Amino acid sequence: MTRPLRRILVTGGAGFLGSHLCERLLAEDCEVLCFDNLLTGKMDNVEPLLGHPRFSFEHYDVTNFLYVAGPLDAVLHFASPASPADFERLPIQILKVGSLGTHKALGLAKAKGARLLLASTSECYGDPEVNPQPETYWGRVNPIGIRGVYDEAKRFAEAMTMAYHRHHGVDVRIVRIFNTFGPRMQLHDGRAIPNFMTQAIRGEPITVFGDGGQTRSFCYVDDLIEGILRLLRSGYVGPMNIGNPREMTLLEMAKAIIQIADSPSEIVFRGLPPDDPKVRRPDISLARKVLDWEPKVPVEDGLRRTYEWFRDALDKEQVPR
Repeated sequence: MTRPLRRILVTGGAGFLGSHLCERLLAEDCEVLCFDNLLTGKMDNVEPLLGHPRFSFEHYDVTNFLYVAGPLDAVLHFASPASPADFERLPIQILKVGSLGTHKALGLAKAKGARLLLASTSECYGDPEVNPQPETYWGRVNPIGIRGVYDEAKRFAEAMTMAYHRHHGVDVRIVRIFNTFGPRMQLHDGRAIPNFMTQAIRGEPITVFGDGGQTRSFCYVDDLIEGILRLLRSGYVGPMNIGNPREMTLLEMAKAIIQIADSPSEIVFRGLPPDDPKVRRPDISLARKVLDWEPKVPVEDGLRRTYEWFRDALDKEQVPR
């Protein structure tokens, strides 16, 4: 029997994934402490939670010393900009939160005897030569490329997490998150689904990089959160892939979004960004075996829910359509 995890800190808790985690943990009777410096997180994401008696928010940069009064059962370290646009816009901040932020989060977990779950990424595999990617694959990353700031920050974070586990006995979990989508994504963050959704809703040309033949595996956010919480409460240290093994080309995704949005948008092609992965698909055999987990929400159903959220969010932003 693992110990009950009741008082939980979520770093980056006002972000896309962090806010969904906070909401789900509250629904499971946890006390949730949300830290976020709002660099890419948004107060809108957690505003509905602010009056909750078991929720607290602190505007804080977790690359600084981390202190929490009282007991703490778990630290979920999700703080980090994560979109391709951020790789060029916020490279130093990404490297700092992956290194210094992870160091501070692990130090807090060590001091409190808490479990730490690190949000890592499929980007650890880089532009892989193995498809699908199992956890045993070491990856193929360009450390000095534009994407390297994120890829290497997460690889370093994994190394530090395992060092604290081996050297200090900190109880850790590592989740490698594959492409995830759903409500509360940043509207203009440069990733495929937000770009395609925004362009389709506005009736603008949909921009596909390369020939659109590169593949991704898209997991709806509710499924991802379920997998993460199962890993958190399991006895498995990690790393573990959580994602959807269904592989789609980006051209297929663009066409699916045009159809769901009933959009007049046409597809236009642009040059491929540097080091853009040609394939991305998780091997989830380990998650199936250890967690009895696999995604349940069909991609098309998730896209319809996401489209409705994007349509409403763009209306509130009063962007011409």
